Amino acid sequence: MSFVSRLLRRSFSAATATATATATAGRRPGSVSADLYRENDLKRLVQKFKTACDNERFRTKSGIYKATVRKLASAKRFKWVEEILEHQKQYNDISSEGFTARLIYLYGSSGMFENAQKVFDEMPERNCKQTVLSFNALLGAYVNSKKCEMVDELFKSLPEKLGVEPDLVSYNTLVKAFCDMKSYDSATMLLDEMEKKGINPDAITFNTLLYAYYWNGKFEEGEKIWTRMLSKNVVPDIRSYNAKLEGLAVKKKTNEAIELIEEMRSKTIEPDTFSFNSVFKCYVNDGNLEKLKQWYDDMEKSGVVVNRGTFGILVPFLLEKGDLEFALKLCKEIFSKRYLVNEELLQGVVDSLVKESRIEEAEELVSLGKTNKYRRYKLKLPAQE
Repeated sequence: MSFVSRLLRRSFSAATATATATATAGRRPGSVSADLYRENDLKRLVQKFKTACDNERFRTKSGIYKATVRKLASAKRFKWVEEILEHQKQYNDISSEGFTARLIYLYGSSGMFENAQKVFDEMPERNCKQTVLSFNALLGAYVNSKKCEMVDELFKSLPEKLGVEPDLVSYNTLVKAFCDMKSYDSATMLLDEMEKKGINPDAITFNTLLYAYYWNGKFEEGEKIWTRMLSKNVVPDIRSYNAKLEGLAVKKKTNEAIELIEEMRSKTIEPDTFSFNSVFKCYVNDGNLEKLKQWYDDMEKSGVVVNRGTFGILVPFLLEKGDLEFALKLCKEIFSKRYLVNEELLQGVVDSLVKESRIEEAEELVSLGKTNKYRRYKLKLPAQE
């Protein structure tokens, strides 16, 4: 779930479920949603979705809206995103701010900020109130569309025009925008502004700043934010710790990273995939293959699921260290569990196997790549010397 999605969900999820009337004749909205989740033909998906929207109860289901828009946007079918969202304007729900805020958010999540702005601008003519709810949705749309400079402009001009007071969600979105623009000082200064207005920064506020500083090698600045967070009695969560772990990995502070993992566990915060990935980076920096493999075993025993980033860290290091057995094991795991990784990662293993005259195993990987259901990898056997 994206930053803005998490931020806005609590702001307007309740508002989107305005009038939940009895379903119109036909299939239940739940079964229709299940059908839409499974539909892979995008043209049929659009038609089915528009038909389903005639059901008033279906229109309260924000999850299927997000999933459908995400699927279309991922395929770069932005005209179809526009088609299904403009279709919503025929319903009476469009006079509900929560429903409209959802459309603004969905356009923004697709990078269609101009459409999001248009929906917002049309609200008065539909007798739809513009409160901090839709204001926040618009800010989020610009952040998701990578138009962060507009967030600062809107933040300065719109509240007075609309007669609204920015709230915690508003400020958190502005903090995110400044961090994305690498205007870290401006983002940090907002903490003082928030407190002057009686708005207490929360875990989202501090985590956004922690990621901005730690992930960009600004460890000392990150530590100041960490200290300030504790002074405000905001308890670090898994995201806070993961940000700091990444900062330690960037600074090649392996011992401190391991100590931080122990601190997490002492506070019953179990390391997740991102935590382990940072530890792996530490051991890659140290060139310590043995410790890396021990932590991978620990990860498996903990039931933590690997992700694409895990393979991107481990496989090149294993090849560098000549541990083809483990690299091959990971490749087979990629195929068996249907992970999607960069083709170059797998090709590197194929090349190394051929170099070591392990032709049959290399051919097996090439075959697995060609027959993979979710992505066809065009792996090739290199010419043998």
